[in-house]
Amino acid sequence: MVCMSRPLIRLVGQGVRYASRLRGGGSAFPGLVMEKFHPGFVAEALATLPRGVVVVSGTNGKTTTTKMVVQLLESQGLKVFTNRTGSNFVRGVAAALLGEMSLTGKLDADIAVLELDEAHAVHFVKMVKPDYALLLNVLRDQLDRFGEIDTTRRMLSTVAAATTGTVVLNREDSRIRRIADDVATGTNIEYFGLSPKLRAMFPSDDEMRSGVTASEQNLPEAKVALADFAGTCSTFDIEGEEVIGEVNLYGVYNIFNAAAAMALTLEVMGADANCSALIAELAKIAPAFGRGETLNVEGQTLQLLLVKNPSGFRLSLASADAKDYATMIAINDAYADGRDVSWLWDVDFHSLENGGVDMVTGVRAYDMALRLEHDDVTVAHIDENLESALATFIKNSAGKPMRIFCTYTAMLALRKELAKITDVEEIS
Repeated sequence: MVCMSRPLIRLVGQGVRYASRLRGGGSAFPGLVMEKFHPGFVAEALATLPRGVVVVSGTNGKTTTTKMVVQLLESQGLKVFTNRTGSNFVRGVAAALLGEMSLTGKLDADIAVLELDEAHAVHFVKMVKPDYALLLNVLRDQLDRFGEIDTTRRMLSTVAAATTGTVVLNREDSRIRRIADDVATGTNIEYFGLSPKLRAMFPSDDEMRSGVTASEQNLPEAKVALADFAGTCSTFDIEGEEVIGEVNLYGVYNIFNAAAAMALTLEVMGADANCSALIAELAKIAPAFGRGETLNVEGQTLQLLLVKNPSGFRLSLASADAKDYATMIAINDAYADGRDVSWLWDVDFHSLENGGVDMVTGVRAYDMALRLEHDDVTVAHIDENLESALATFIKNSAGKPMRIFCTYTAMLALRKELAKITDVEEIS
């Protein structure tokens, strides 16, 4: 094998990334090239950032929360590097770095904010010690990948133990809260949370499965707590001071994510934080792709809503009245979705009785239809083919706003089809 200098390897990687984008995909492949020929590339590049590295991880909400943190930090005047494609493996970070660097290898950023898959975060922190970590939740998601839920908690605990500056934890999730015991001496711990009034709306995994909401006592103080909300208007308790802002994102869970993003941003900015600018920026944040992303299709709105575990699906359903929407559900079982779709039986679909479901599609369409039948939800059409199902759904939407609940690979396929008839943001 011919030996190459590190700058030459980087240039080859940048060339591969450019060629991959011209071909319309392969966003992580250039990162794979760098992993093979220059394993220390990511660590070396991130070490140049004066404000360090933020890692965002957890089962649910990583992509949207990362997007929030990036915009909030940018509103404070920082230049932020992030893995915008949503490729949350280490090689995805490497590929994103190649895309942002100049030909001389300079990364023009103050800080990195990285969304990382729980398992890959463990590998990442062996190479790069984060300055900050934001850990969101531990939910019963993709058990065919990770095994039991405590395995996921241990992964996130490894991230916390490697963090050198501040770890921000969800105080409402008992498994996340216990991670405080694993944080290294000298590393600061902060929390985001909920008011007692809202706690029952956001049950932990154990509470959701048992149907009983725990009455938590002696919870640690939260740097930022979501105190209340009505529509898009939200009230936050920021270190004891009540602040009102707008969060224009679909889903009540995204309002809670906003509290997490605020807590992390305040910790990074410290005494330099401009709280009024942060609140103003919240109202400008648009959904991440497929996470409440709203498209215009033939004069009607269509929302894509990623679902991958019981809690996320439950909260997504609770965010709007079914009778106001034409509804489609698309369930695949590829590796990226999770092979085991038995989690659908932990979701309560009774809220769909009033209005029903217009279309069920995807590889596991009939499994989904059977699940809906058990909750007395009427299904108008079943079509395993995503392309024809989408066309029928749009045609029969009868002028209503449309929403599609979909697993990850179904979401990517649907976005590709929708790009043929409307403007869809590129993600590669």
